[in-house]
Amino acid sequence: MIPIEKYPPITKGKIIVWGFIASYPFGGMTWQVLHHLAGFRRLGFDVWYVEDSNNAVFDPKTWEPAWSVLPNVRYLKEQMESVGLGDRWVFRPPRAVAGSQKSDKVCLGALDLAGLSNLYKEVDAVFNLCGSHELRADHEGIKCLVYLQTDPVVDQIRIAEGDKKLIAEFDAYDFLFSYGENLGSPDCLVPVERYVWHPTRPPVVMEWWETNGSPKRESKLTTISNWQNLKKDIVWKGETYRWRKDIEFKRFVTLPKRSALSIELALEGIKDQDTAMMRDKGWGIVSARELGHPNAYRDYIRCSAGEFTVAKDQNIRMQSGWFSDRSVCYLAAGRPVISQDTAFKKFIPTGDGLFSFNTMDGIVKAVDAIHSDYEKQSRLARQIADEYFRAEKVLGNILNVIGL
Repeated sequence: MIPIEKYPPITKGKIIVWGFIASYPFGGMTWQVLHHLAGFRRLGFDVWYVEDSNNAVFDPKTWEPAWSVLPNVRYLKEQMESVGLGDRWVFRPPRAVAGSQKSDKVCLGALDLAGLSNLYKEVDAVFNLCGSHELRADHEGIKCLVYLQTDPVVDQIRIAEGDKKLIAEFDAYDFLFSYGENLGSPDCLVPVERYVWHPTRPPVVMEWWETNGSPKRESKLTTISNWQNLKKDIVWKGETYRWRKDIEFKRFVTLPKRSALSIELALEGIKDQDTAMMRDKGWGIVSARELGHPNAYRDYIRCSAGEFTVAKDQNIRMQSGWFSDRSVCYLAAGRPVISQDTAFKKFIPTGDGLFSFNTMDGIVKAVDAIHSDYEKQSRLARQIADEYFRAEKVLGNILNVIGL
């Protein structure tokens, strides 16, 4: 990783970010958290990263549930040191790991359990990124709880249906933010009831994604994704809205035959039959597991010509306005992005550097624009990232809303 050479003096408050770095030690998830941590720190805050959850922990190499947290803690330590925050992290192992019933009474990192308890009392705000942490009794003394929702739709529908458990949880928050920038608009079908959802978008530390010029001539349009996930499909007013990408990729399965650039998908969870079918249609298919480390993830993006990606059915049909934190990394690397429309084009300029599509013809037109003048499209992609996704701007707006 690229370390931050020098942070500004701490002149503001103290905040905590909850996330998934140790629990889910995979490239994209890690970058998502690090962008928030460094962004807040650059704004002059004393930033702490804490994992204090009973969620499952997954092994960094096998991607299976872990029996020991030691590899995960080493991974977390490495990431925090790489961004200059090696003395600002705490990890409380969940009780289910390593068969220990006492593991939730232990903290690893900069503080012990008593120190973590005191930290919760001292901080000005705790940001629950992705809703990664359940709320427990020992969190009740936190002054300001902020929920940062990266995937809209499911929570909003469950609230509209009167899910008492979820409502009780969200009642504990002082502020709710969502990557669904179009929530509440007349053209958005996502129900918005009971709560105010403030719009936000994925932050990115621009300097971490700088590249030395254009990619190699043979570089491809790529993306990194799960192929299929059936756990978050949801029904609203008799209609099923799906949380998966395989259906959308298959809608455009003949794209490679019309594309001026080769296309490769780095996927997790794809079956051999689907792999063979996609390759037969001209798609390159590689394993996303090879990109588990953040460095490999970043190198893959920076060596690509750009990104072609689809969105989940939920965000497309309900027009949530969602935009991907992975796509933001492509843009920051000066890699143009072609992404399926979720209404994000209402808030972020498209047509050069970033392209929104609904049809096959729209994709082909975007690919042709990238292929015909790559230098222009690369430059404009990075300009969009700087103007609309730079971490200091995005997180500064959040802090203004909550009064910090």
